[in-house]
Amino acid sequence: MFISVAGKRKEVADGITVQQLIEIEKVETPQYVTVSVNGEFVKQETFATAILNDGDEVEFLYFMGGGSYGVY
Repeated sequence: MFISVAGKRKEVADGITVQQLIEIEKVETPQYVTVSVNGEFVKQETFATAILNDGDEVEFLYFMGGGSYGVY
């Protein structure tokens, strides 16, 4: 089946889970990644059971804090 990962079309096995995709894609610091499938966030505790479907659009997101104090 085909899915989109970060905007790129990829062929993956039928029945692949979000967790398996994270491993295949060698996602850095997977404990901190947020995953969206078709614009909906997937709860991290369901990564191992959330099955992807043909045509799904997957994004790996990292939320970072930061910024500066004051005006430069």
